[in-house]
Amino acid sequence: MAAIAFDNTYARELPGLYVPWQPAAVAAPRLLYFNDALAAELGLDAAALRGPDGAAIFAGNALPAGAEPIAQAYAGHQFGGFSPQLGDGRALLVGEVLDRHGARRDIAFKGSGRTPFSRGGDGKAAVGPMLREVLIGEAMHALGIQTTRALAVAATGEPVYRERTLPGAVLTRVAASHLRVGTFEYFAARREFDRLRQLADYAIARHDPALIGTPERYIGLLRAVARRQAALVAQWMNVGFIHGVMNTDNMTISGETIDYGPCAFVEAYDPAAVFSSIDHGGRYAFGNQARIARWNIARFAEALLPLLAGDIDDAAAVERAAAPAMEIIEAFVVWHEAALRAGQRAKLGLADATPDDEALALAQDWLALLYAQQADFTLAWRRLADAATGDEAPLRDLFADPAPLAAWLARWRPALRPGAAALMRRASPWLIARNHRVEEALAAASDDADLGPFERLLAALRRPYDETPEHAAYAEPAPAAVTAAYRTFCGT
Repeated sequence: MAAIAFDNTYARELPGLYVPWQPAAVAAPRLLYFNDALAAELGLDAAALRGPDGAAIFAGNALPAGAEPIAQAYAGHQFGGFSPQLGDGRALLVGEVLDRHGARRDIAFKGSGRTPFSRGGDGKAAVGPMLREVLIGEAMHALGIQTTRALAVAATGEPVYRERTLPGAVLTRVAASHLRVGTFEYFAARREFDRLRQLADYAIARHDPALIGTPERYIGLLRAVARRQAALVAQWMNVGFIHGVMNTDNMTISGETIDYGPCAFVEAYDPAAVFSSIDHGGRYAFGNQARIARWNIARFAEALLPLLAGDIDDAAAVERAAAPAMEIIEAFVVWHEAALRAGQRAKLGLADATPDDEALALAQDWLALLYAQQADFTLAWRRLADAATGDEAPLRDLFADPAPLAAWLARWRPALRPGAAALMRRASPWLIARNHRVEEALAAASDDADLGPFERLLAALRRPYDETPEHAAYAEPAPAAVTAAYRTFCGT
């Protein structure tokens, strides 16, 4: 059996915050995907894990020595409504390892069977949604966006019953941690304040060790999480990513993107874009993501309030504690806007001396132009880099009416920095995970057991900034009619 050097602090230090549990055995484990580069980063023996032992491990049939599988407890606000108990209904934290840089990383299963938190679900997962996590997670990683990553996907040889029968699979996910806003909500809602304090101290030690032992450590944790999320959502916005289900149980304390369910990328720019089949009111629309992230941070502040106040039943103490928390919630907007504008300045290729108000006007008017003409978000930014070299034709081809574009370009050119085009190409990808290409790859893998389209798309997504002839088809948008009808699903 392949060895993994586990060091499981969550299981060791936080009894009562989880339920020990075992993954369900499956009929015929078979490795569909293995991430060699990530395995090397984690210090794992990739050669050993690629064989039969790896298939057995990643399907949950045979865990290495030192694994301590647990189902974590958490709650969550889902589409604004509070669910006091969610938890790992089809997931298990298998253990933790220290990677080659000394960073602690979780190794967890998704789709490994029922747990005490399954709430009537079967605890299983299908091949398609698990391979989606691979594609989108690796695409985000290649774009430089903080994200959980897939180490492996193993087929189970068993059916999963949804709207139709699908082939089953287990995902192995790697994360800086699986601590969520909803983890804190779970214990705050139960008034289990000793466990809440244990959890907060653990989160600080793991993600913000400079705060250990400081008098203001809990407000410091709130501030650190808010800043990480503000920056993360700005990155999403600058590549056109829609998470799709920004519930508080899907917001990490680490600042990583997690849970690639009904996610998508915008094509024609539209702040109101929604692709999730369950987001009927547009709560998690593309342009609404920063507002929802701030709302989630407010829920995190509420969960921490017993620690901030000291005595949650002392109205005066609560009022005193709430004031600095509110300052952080309000500052979230400032932090997000600063990160968003910094990304836009890079994508626009602006000189450092360009005044902030001019940069803001150029960015806002550019986005308004994209929206008015329904230009492809990704290609318009990329072709703007060509325009910085004087080649405007590829950019003009994306616009139905070139006159408004020409007027905007005349304002933009004087603000460019020297060598802008090369810098802009490093800030604006040529390739994203185009929704129709993702669906083609997943359908082939799930319906035809053909991993070729998945593997070719994955190879392209790992080089998002390189314009190469062999990947040209992956850069093309879907027909407008296809995008208009596109819907994503949670995969549960």
